[in-house]
Amino acid sequence: MSMEIKQTTAAILAQQNQPLVIDEVSLPENLAVGQVLVEVFFSGICGSQLGEIAGVKGPDPYLPHLLGHEGSGKVLAIGPGVNSVMVGDHVVLHWRPGSGIQSVLPRFVWREQLLNAGFVTTFNKHAVVSENRLTSISKDYPMEFAALFGCAVTTGIGVVENKAAVRMGESVVVVGSGGIGLNVIQGAKLRCASPIVAVDLFENRVQLARDIGASHGLVNVDPSWVFQVRDIVGADGADLVVDNTGNPDVISQCIELTKAAGKTILIGVPPKGAKTTVNTLPLHFGKVLTGTHGGDGVPDQDIPRLLGLSQADILDLSKLITATYSLSEINSAIDDMRSGKVSGRCLVAM
Repeated sequence: MSMEIKQTTAAILAQQNQPLVIDEVSLPENLAVGQVLVEVFFSGICGSQLGEIAGVKGPDPYLPHLLGHEGSGKVLAIGPGVNSVMVGDHVVLHWRPGSGIQSVLPRFVWREQLLNAGFVTTFNKHAVVSENRLTSISKDYPMEFAALFGCAVTTGIGVVENKAAVRMGESVVVVGSGGIGLNVIQGAKLRCASPIVAVDLFENRVQLARDIGASHGLVNVDPSWVFQVRDIVGADGADLVVDNTGNPDVISQCIELTKAAGKTILIGVPPKGAKTTVNTLPLHFGKVLTGTHGGDGVPDQDIPRLLGLSQADILDLSKLITATYSLSEINSAIDDMRSGKVSGRCLVAM
């Protein structure tokens, strides 16, 4: 079907390690099978986007392209075959596939050249999104909080529920207490884990982690943090250690800090080619070392369930959003995340 909206404003990754370009782009003329036109209200910024900009996975073959994988918005139009969302629905935009059609990728145009985009993008005021990257939500739920269910909440809590299956009274250490780490901490608190230790490079993030539910907080200024954590969780180590940093040296420390039959779960992605050192012998006797793909959840099942916890004031999202920027300020937002100025999740208001 043809679309009435022809252009929108977007933040474009034109070159790696350069500021995003804020400019007008042309939308596809038609919605293909399974595609949905969404007016984006709020977008989160995840560490994944910082990694894309910095090129941590190597040269980017898709430049220039759009960015963003968690957001909230309203459905403006639907393409052929779409039946899980309707025009007027409020939706969460998420990068993990849910139910519905996975469409072809949309083709935007910028400065008379092809502008690539994934199945979902959120650094743009209007997005053409694959049906299976959208979950409809109640229209009375705050759209600021709704954006967090696109990645931060579902990934953090999903790690606790799905990958770690944390039990009451188990010890949890979260290294890197940004947007996703804070939700790992919230999930661990809901599971009655104890103690819950937050570790970060920045004092403001450690303090926020304690406000969210960590029983202990440490600022990681040198390798002695490992010994400080052992003083808290016990000499045998922690039942669960979650790394959000992607730093190979920190990953090694996390593995060593995990008790003999415990779990080390990696959320942060190391730079391409980076290697870490692992003593593999404990893996033969019960220790688990694994990564996670967005908490391994199912968005259209998990989002309504977790959103219900938020509506019941059991899951507290009010403290997670610590800064909001306009789309024109998105490069400042990215700089503030890198510097540690932003303690929680920062949002871009469209």
